Amino acid sequence: MSEATTLIHSEIDYDADGKQTGFLRLPHSVHRSAYGWLPVPIVMLKNGDGPTALLIAGNHGDEYEGQVALSKLCQRLQPEDIRGRLMIMTMANYPAAHAGLRTSPIDDGNLNRTFPGDPLGTPTEMIADYIENVLLELCDYSFDFHSGGSSLVYPATALRRRGETPEVDAKLEALQTAFDAPYGFIFAGSGESRVSSKACERKGVLNMMTELGGAGTVTPEILALAERGIYRLLHHIGTLPGYEPDAARGCRLMEMRGPEYFVYARDEGLFEPYVELLDEVTAGQPAGAIHHPETPWVPPTICHFETDGMAICKRIPGRVERGDCVFHLATDIDR
Repeated sequence: MSEATTLIHSEIDYDADGKQTGFLRLPHSVHRSAYGWLPVPIVMLKNGDGPTALLIAGNHGDEYEGQVALSKLCQRLQPEDIRGRLMIMTMANYPAAHAGLRTSPIDDGNLNRTFPGDPLGTPTEMIADYIENVLLELCDYSFDFHSGGSSLVYPATALRRRGETPEVDAKLEALQTAFDAPYGFIFAGSGESRVSSKACERKGVLNMMTELGGAGTVTPEILALAERGIYRLLHHIGTLPGYEPDAARGCRLMEMRGPEYFVYARDEGLFEPYVELLDEVTAGQPAGAIHHPETPWVPPTICHFETDGMAICKRIPGRVERGDCVFHLATDIDR
């Protein structure tokens, strides 16, 4: 698919050498602006022969660590630092990121549940289509930096899918190893078809994702791990040949094998967790209690873990509704 089939206009010339900054102009005709457009920021650096990589943050707008890390990368890197082509989107779903929300306030679109999108659809669908059918067409690699956002928190974790062939799987494992997060997560099964990793798989692009903290904030520790990992990743693929990575610290590889690894609120109320992030738990162990201060004489609803594992994700807001995820678990991979 060529760029001509999308209504989004890029201020960036993807074939030009040097450093360019600008916007993807997404047409948005509304009452206050009849011929307006939404400004999706994009930065590109190109220098000589080498791979093409797309770095994405703000896929979910309330996930801030990647947005900060990539903003700093845009300011630091110059064309002479790289080999090949580097495209950076700091606020991929711009309306969501500008509002600090997981989903777009314009169309309620969740970008990471919208691929392959629609070039004539809603703003979120148009962005998904542009990423998959314009930008990924140019790419060898794509890295999507997520966190737990405002409702969840994770340790610094590098995520990947399982490769379709042993050769692809080895390349994906090498990317995960190069990032060198304390934890590495491998998706079990084929995965959700509407997410960015599946878009990459459809286009034959090697992809890695992250979960970098969350809780609606940015911490110095997680941000330092994110920045270090990004530089190590770019060095590994040959984009930053002059960077000298420090010694690897090691990555604990884990996976989630099924729906029983999630714990959901079974009622509405105020959630009291019984365990903390990274705690080891066993099947049947109470995960927490949902209290009912509206009717305080009613006993709390107790949630339980359905399997053994480690709490790799924990809910942040105390108020829950039925169906909210309060924990999910991971287990070590037998190798």
